[in-house]
Amino acid sequence: MAKLKVGILISGRGSNMAALIGASQAADYPAEIACVVSNKADAPGLKIASDAGVATAVVSHRGHADRETFDRALSAELERRGVELVVLAGFMRIFSPWFPVHWANRVINIHPSLLPSFKGLNVQRQALDAGVRLSGCTVHLVIPDLDAGPIIAQAAVPVLADDTDDTLSARILRQEHRLYPLVVRWFAEGRIAIDDGRIEVRDVPPGATLLFSPEP
Repeated sequence: MAKLKVGILISGRGSNMAALIGASQAADYPAEIACVVSNKADAPGLKIASDAGVATAVVSHRGHADRETFDRALSAELERRGVELVVLAGFMRIFSPWFPVHWANRVINIHPSLLPSFKGLNVQRQALDAGVRLSGCTVHLVIPDLDAGPIIAQAAVPVLADDTDDTLSARILRQEHRLYPLVVRWFAEGRIAIDDGRIEVRDVPPGATLLFSPEP
């Protein structure tokens, strides 16, 4: 069976990208990384991907008349590579409505909070300021509204009394590296059913869409 072709979008180091590349190197993993594309030529993740033998490309956001023009250029690069699923891994651009509509149900993001709480940026500081006892990460479909797409899966971590933005971020990131490859696997195995904006993950163990790590 042909493997699902995944295109990863990055703007920086791409640690989730590296986790996905690592997962894809297993013989039984049902997806392959067709390309890694960045809007920044100096993104450190491009070298990591290239060193792993993954095709890379740069589509700069500069020089385009507006967001949609850039989005169309980015989409053309992904389509040229035969991408079937777009995975955002620290891609620091807000799309025009055109992109998520064009790639409807085929683009996902991972956000470092338990959505719908704490959207946007500086989410660890938001969580600490709110005094929550649990935080985590969420994989969701990308729609035109920011951080508002249907939730596919989440991973939760405890928030400790002495946490800082950095320590909480590091704890969440470890779970991101577990959760993202798992969700991509579900897409590749045809387990993700999307009906009128609602997500069903078929044939997975009970509780598989919510990981919990008690680790400090």
